[in-house]
Amino acid sequence: MMQNADSSSWTTHPIAADLAPGFGLPEALTVARRLFDRVRTDVRGRDEVIELVLIALLADGHVLLEDFPGSGKTTLAKTLGESIKDTGPTAGMIESFRRIQFTPDLLPSDVTGTTIFEPKTGTFSFRPGPVFAHVVLADEINRTSPKVQSAMLEAMAEKQVTVDNVTRPLDGLFFVIATQNPLDLAGTYPLPVAQLDRFLFKIRMTHIERDAELDVIRTIKQRREGAAKAMPGVTRDEILQARKAIEELVTVHPLVHDALVDIARAVRSDRRVLQGVSTRALVLAVPALQARAMIYSRDFVSAEDLEVVLPRVFGHRLEVAAGSSDPTEVIQAALAPSIERLARASLSRAAI
Repeated sequence: MMQNADSSSWTTHPIAADLAPGFGLPEALTVARRLFDRVRTDVRGRDEVIELVLIALLADGHVLLEDFPGSGKTTLAKTLGESIKDTGPTAGMIESFRRIQFTPDLLPSDVTGTTIFEPKTGTFSFRPGPVFAHVVLADEINRTSPKVQSAMLEAMAEKQVTVDNVTRPLDGLFFVIATQNPLDLAGTYPLPVAQLDRFLFKIRMTHIERDAELDVIRTIKQRREGAAKAMPGVTRDEILQARKAIEELVTVHPLVHDALVDIARAVRSDRRVLQGVSTRALVLAVPALQARAMIYSRDFVSAEDLEVVLPRVFGHRLEVAAGSSDPTEVIQAALAPSIERLARASLSRAAI
């Protein structure tokens, strides 16, 4: 249970320290593999989704899962959160994982926390809400009111919350996995464009393959007994160090920057597109490309990274005209020329 704290003593560490000596890309890859193996033990048949979620975590982004009930989203988020141990200055103050069930009657204070009066001391103290956690599952986020969504927007965009005119920072590891049901539209509030733009990825989950579904059934006992918990996890500081290593040690060639801008401009100029991608999307895409390169044991971003990552980054930010093609087709058409040019170029650090 998190401890109450007043506004003067409530402090977190929102940014990573300098890169620790001896912590490089091999160590960052070890962190990613530990997380992947542990989450994969509990979440079967979702390797691609797990990989994208880890890319978002290492790129300091957030993820929106559009899925059906019972698809493993809660298990994924909970296992990821429980895989992260806090041994630093915030140990004992911040939970590894919290779940917020969004409903129409939810209030912003139910998410961010509230200031309460202590009769014994005659003072006010701040009681932090569930948003003060390393991994937060925002379940059915489109079921709550715009007022609550605005509170989440500040947390996701700026890693802080404002309660009673006092701004309090969230931890640097703060990571949101939000979900929404694509078929259940009654009583929902569509996410505003500004909030959609804060999600690095929007991932549409489908039903898993037959063999994976059989594996889920056959391993029920093993997973209930905590097979994942027996596997090595990671610390908060290791994730922050992995982010720093990826930022500093994975090369992004100037040609990749050129390609990002050219692809975005091609998308915006497509006659089928009513709203193109923002510059923020390009900024968020860079660390995601670097994180994927690291996961695939490379120290430079390649054409393959753009081909895989950009449709996930751009897809939910596009609005196409009624009756037009799927946004993915527009993105693929814009990608093709730049991917072809990058595939012929040398993009490693030595080529700069």
